[in-house]
Amino acid sequence: MSRIVAGAAGGLTIKSVPGDSTRPTTDRVKEALFSRLESYDVLANARVLDLYAGAGSLGIEAASRGARSVLLVENAPKAVAVCQVNASLVNKALRKELVDVRRGSVDSVLDSFAPVPGGSSGRTWDVVFMDPPYPLTNEELAKTLEKVAMVLEHGAMVVVERSSRTAEPLWPASMEKFAEKKYGETRLWFAEPVEVAAE
Repeated sequence: MSRIVAGAAGGLTIKSVPGDSTRPTTDRVKEALFSRLESYDVLANARVLDLYAGAGSLGIEAASRGARSVLLVENAPKAVAVCQVNASLVNKALRKELVDVRRGSVDSVLDSFAPVPGGSSGRTWDVVFMDPPYPLTNEELAKTLEKVAMVLEHGAMVVVERSSRTAEPLWPASMEKFAEKKYGETRLWFAEPVEVAAE
C-alpha cells in the first residue's frame, strides 16, 4: 500500500502492484519531486501524462495537487488493474473524473497522440512523468523521448526517473535537460521542449 502525500486527496491510501514487477517511487522521492514541481508552478490545471505508470502514484498525486486531467499509461495486466482501482479511488475522493487509464505500450499510445499531417493537431501535455523499467536501454528510451517531444505543450515539463547508476538520457534535439537530482538509488531528470532552428 502507498498513499497520496498532499493535496485535495492527501492521506488517501492507494494500492500497490503486487510482486516485484514494478518499482514504486518512494514517498521521499515523491515528496521532493512534487515540492519542486509546485515551486515551478506547473501542476495547477495541467494535463498530465504518466507513462510506465505502475500503480499510477505519480499521476494520482498530480491529480490531488490540482492537475486538470491525468492519463495513466501501463501495459502490464496486473498494473493496469491496480491503476484502474487507484483512479477510481482518487476520482471518488476528488468528486471529479480526473484520472483515466489507458492500457497499451507507451510507444503505441504516444503514436495515437501525434499530429496527423493535414489533419488534427494531436493531443498535447503539460507534464509528463516517465519511470521506465531499468532494463530499458537509453537507446530505446531515446526513441520514446522523440515521440514525447512531439506531444508537449509550450512550457511543458518532462520528468524522467532512472537508477542513479544509469547514464543521462539521450535527449532529442527538441528537448533540453534543465535540472537533475539524485535521491539515493534514484535520479530524476527534468527537461523541457525547446525550439529547433530550421536549417
